Amino acid sequence: MEQKDLEKLEALTLRTGSDYEAFLYDCDGTLADNMLAHKLAYQEVTANYGIGLDLNMVDEFAGMPTAIFANEITKRYGITLPETFASEKSQIFIDKYIEKTQPIAYVAEHLKNHVGKVKIAVVSGGSRKTVTKTLTVLGLIDLIDVMVCAGETPKGKPAPDPFLAAAEALGVAPEKCMVFEDADLGVQGAIAAGMDWVRIDKL
Repeated sequence: MEQKDLEKLEALTLRTGSDYEAFLYDCDGTLADNMLAHKLAYQEVTANYGIGLDLNMVDEFAGMPTAIFANEITKRYGITLPETFASEKSQIFIDKYIEKTQPIAYVAEHLKNHVGKVKIAVVSGGSRKTVTKTLTVLGLIDLIDVMVCAGETPKGKPAPDPFLAAAEALGVAPEKCMVFEDADLGVQGAIAAGMDWVRIDKL
């Protein structure tokens, strides 16, 4: 790891102490350095429907399940997207980008350092298929105890539902969970779930 990553790993480790029983990591932009790839996949699929997508919109709604994000695109651009939009975007991402995914080194190393010490979940607004493939490429899939992905709870981020579902599946009280995020919607969900959190991109 580069020196700046080592410094961020140290800062992250100091923030997470010894009082937690579970760590809940977001995937895209937190464990995986792939947000540009997601933006390019969104840009390609929306272009198929005559939309010149403002890529800042992807940041604005980061963490939101693709099918829900499609509704936001419809509101902003006035073009109704089909129900297949999420699967089309996912397929472009898998076909063109996923094999090249790199980890966010200090977060991936933090996860590895805590295997066997705390329970570990991934809570993502991505589909289970895409998240599973991403974590497999990163070599982390076998270290994860529980995954909660898009469409697996009544509401996604920024609602607390996916975080609470992960805590329940792990058998850990929400107040004993620490959430690792890179987006506002995820932080809002963590707060609503009564969990501590850290923005890995703000270290």
